[in-house]
Amino acid sequence: VVVMQRNWIGRSEGARIKFPRAGGSARDFVEIFTTRIDTIYGATFVTIAPEHPLVETLAARAADPAAIRAAAQKFRGQDRTARMSGEVEKEGIDTGYSVTNPFTGQPVPVWIANFVLGEYGTGAVMGVPAHDERDFEFARKYGLPVTVVVQPEGPALDGATLTEAWSGDGRLVASGEFTGMDWEAANAAMTKAAEARG
Repeated sequence: VVVMQRNWIGRSEGARIKFPRAGGSARDFVEIFTTRIDTIYGATFVTIAPEHPLVETLAARAADPAAIRAAAQKFRGQDRTARMSGEVEKEGIDTGYSVTNPFTGQPVPVWIANFVLGEYGTGAVMGVPAHDERDFEFARKYGLPVTVVVQPEGPALDGATLTEAWSGDGRLVASGEFTGMDWEAANAAMTKAAEARG
């Protein structure tokens, strides 16, 4: 089945990154998969699939476990094809759990979202609303920060006034030691940096 899926869907090249919980144990993290690690400085939240194994753990830790479980159940019941294609309205619930962006050191909230599928990558993705249309719609709906980290040629993009995500090429801004690099070169350099950091 896995071989069939790879031949049908295609293989995605990317990186798996651990977002640890501040003050948690070495095994207390959310591992995400991304094809655009160059945008990690713009990751302002993490979304996990309603099928993700962490859902029950996070529900048990939540202030309102029943609400988390009910939302996850509702999302799991939605048509999978519509969830994947974005035909359903993007919905989510804040788990009240935060992890640390390993590149910025900043805490980011973990949401359960209906547009993330358990069988893609790790079943968890970093939310980079300035550079991904689904993340952008989600962030605007729930009032989450939009941080631009890839600037195209021309007028500078501003997260506060963006009307749609910029998923094209450009140079990195507000990205620490990688600022000024072309996004493709940064993608390779940041993957190596992540590997070196474990």
